Amino acid sequence: MNKKSLVLVMSTALLAFLHAADAQQAKVHRVGVILQGGPWYAMLDGLRDGLRELGVVEGKHLVLEIRDTQGDLAAVEEAARSLERHQVDLIFTAATSVTVAAKRATATTPIVFCAGTDPTSIGLVESFARPGGRLTGVYFRSTELTGKRLEILRETLPKLRRVVTFYNPSNPSAQESAKEGREAARLLGVDFIERHVTSVERLQAALRALRARDADAYVAVSDAMVDNQGQLLIDTAKAKRLPTMFYAESLVRKGGLASYGPDFHEAGRLSAKHVQRILAGTNPKDLPVEGTDRVALVVNLKTAKQIGLKIPQIVLFRADTVIE
Repeated sequence: MNKKSLVLVMSTALLAFLHAADAQQAKVHRVGVILQGGPWYAMLDGLRDGLRELGVVEGKHLVLEIRDTQGDLAAVEEAARSLERHQVDLIFTAATSVTVAAKRATATTPIVFCAGTDPTSIGLVESFARPGGRLTGVYFRSTELTGKRLEILRETLPKLRRVVTFYNPSNPSAQESAKEGREAARLLGVDFIERHVTSVERLQAALRALRARDADAYVAVSDAMVDNQGQLLIDTAKAKRLPTMFYAESLVRKGGLASYGPDFHEAGRLSAKHVQRILAGTNPKDLPVEGTDRVALVVNLKTAKQIGLKIPQIVLFRADTVIE
């Protein structure tokens, strides 16, 4: 090979190497996001903020392929299967029930979750320190606070005798949350009225059939499908002058009476570290589950006035946020 040909070959090889390096550097990761709508968008906002803090630019380093399944767990499974079929690099799930369904529907795709039920108790991970599989993420306290919500509701309504709740009995988080509520209600001497709904349509029908005399208040248990219909719950309760206790602050800002629960935005923000590290090559089984204990009591005085309720000062003093 003469000198001219050698130079040409080396130049071609160098250009090919540089092109491959540029292509690798410019790779845009695809992250599927599955949520049930409503208050769960706060977690997506938190995820985006967390990624920005880490220098991960949406549109440059990754794209988020968002699937809002609007309270339908069957749609969650279909969305998860579709995302895996299209070979996304990772799936982010907001809510425990969504995570359980996504795990069941997929086989190989890493999943980063935000879960309000202990992920070890429902088989999402083997332990917090060593998840042991393709799932890891952030655990925020929600399900275990169901009894505390009832206690606060009782303080708000000293004459409370009956509370009603709606949930899908096939949802493991809802089952655990209802169990917590049932036990707390027994200790408080309150009737815990459980209405089982297996779809958004059945929930809507149950709310239409709800009468003011059926209960003294509504308390939420951990069910993302029901949360998706939060505004309908709020409007129905207001029309019947029923106090409401949620675990998502955003629903209180939309007209619910009170909430006691986690910071959804913060849970999403913390999960960004897991997303970044998995996209960089870390195996999920080696990423410990992170927990956040941040909880807040939020009270809406405007709603209290609308339904003719005076909030005791002891409750207002304890509130982290009072909406007037």
